[in-house]
Amino acid sequence: MSVIEYFIKNIGLILKLTIEHIEITLIAVAISTVIGVAIGIFITRHQRAAGAIIGIAGILYTIPSLALFGILIPFIGIGLKPTLIALILYSQLALIRNTFVGIIHIDPSIREAGKGMGMSNWQFLRMVEIPVALPVIMAGIRTAAVMNIGTATIAAYIGAGGLGWLIFRGIASVNSDQIIAGAVPVILLAVGVDYLFILLERALTPAGLRN
Repeated sequence: MSVIEYFIKNIGLILKLTIEHIEITLIAVAISTVIGVAIGIFITRHQRAAGAIIGIAGILYTIPSLALFGILIPFIGIGLKPTLIALILYSQLALIRNTFVGIIHIDPSIREAGKGMGMSNWQFLRMVEIPVALPVIMAGIRTAAVMNIGTATIAAYIGAGGLGWLIFRGIASVNSDQIIAGAVPVILLAVGVDYLFILLERALTPAGLRN
C-alpha cells in the first residue's frame, strides 16, 4: 500500500520524469535512425567497408555505459548532451547491421527487374530497396528504442533527468517506494515500445512472409 500511496502523492513528479524519459529516448532514436540507416545504405554500396564499420559499431556497443559517460563528460560536461551522444553510439550496431542485412538480402530477381525498368540507383533505393527492407530496419529501430529506454535510466546519474532520477535518489535514501516508482514506469515504457514495434513490423511485413 505504501508504494501505491507514494505513486498517488507524487503522480505529478512521476509524470514529469516519464515525459523527460520519453523525450530523451525519442530524440536519441530519431537521430540514431537517420545516422544508422544512412551508414547502413552506404556500406551496401561499399561492401568492403562493411566488416570494419559494423565491427566498430560492435565495439562501441560493448563499452559499459558508465565508462562511456566517463569518457564523454570531461569533453562535453554532464546532462543531456553526453547522454544523447552515448545513446546514439549504442544504437548504431542494430541500425547499421539491420539496414545492411535487409538491403543486401533482397531477391536478385527484384534487382534485375529494377534494372530492366531503367530505374536509377536513387529510384531503386527509394522505391524498392527501402520498402522491401523496411521490416528488418524496423526491427533494428525497435532494438535501439528499447535499449535506449534502459540506458537513459542510467543517464540520470549524470544529470540527464528522466525516471532514473527517482531510482538513484531512492537508492541513496534507501527508499524502496521511490525506487519502485521509478522502475515500474521504465519497465512499462520498454514493454509498451517493444510491443508497438512488433505491431509495426507485422504491418510492414508482406503477408506472404509473415509467420
